[in-house]
Amino acid sequence: MITRIREVRRARNLTLQDVADRCVPPTTPQTIGRLETGTRTVSVGWLNRIAGALGVEAADLVRLPDGEELPVAAILDHDGAHAPRHDSAAVPPRPEPGLVALTVMAGVGDYRSGDELWLKRIEPAAFGGALNRDVLAPRPSGRFIFGRLIGREAGKLHIVPLGAGQRQTVVPDPLWMAVAVRLIRPL
Repeated sequence: MITRIREVRRARNLTLQDVADRCVPPTTPQTIGRLETGTRTVSVGWLNRIAGALGVEAADLVRLPDGEELPVAAILDHDGAHAPRHDSAAVPPRPEPGLVALTVMAGVGDYRSGDELWLKRIEPAAFGGALNRDVLAPRPSGRFIFGRLIGREAGKLHIVPLGAGQRQTVVPDPLWMAVAVRLIRPL
């Protein structure tokens, strides 16, 4: 079986040690290196463990003989665009458990019509970690508020909608909230 473990790991800017530490249960970087190079046979169990550590589906780590790939032609950094040092392919985004989507129909703030946001649902205990992030919070009667979370105190969220001239809204802590984690934008 031909795997793309190394390509995906490099695309995610992770070291062998990073992947080994993220595996459940953790393993050694040497083991990950052997699985990448094919020195050690990759079982379905290992494929699933490594996929979990890389945040991709196990199918993204297997190269099919007649499968379509999106090769990385160049890398853009502070020095401009240049050729990659190693052959690699782009890994398409895949939703993970706990994500919800928000579709933008009219431009507001940094978002344009046609954008799609993927947001990760979080519980009230994690609301503090979403400060200064764009969030979606449910409100009564099937309504929502979307904006920047600027504060949380005494069971209330302080959210500033992203439109120009919008005023802060104070919302009682909802049962869940979602934090924007990925922007998908057609050009």
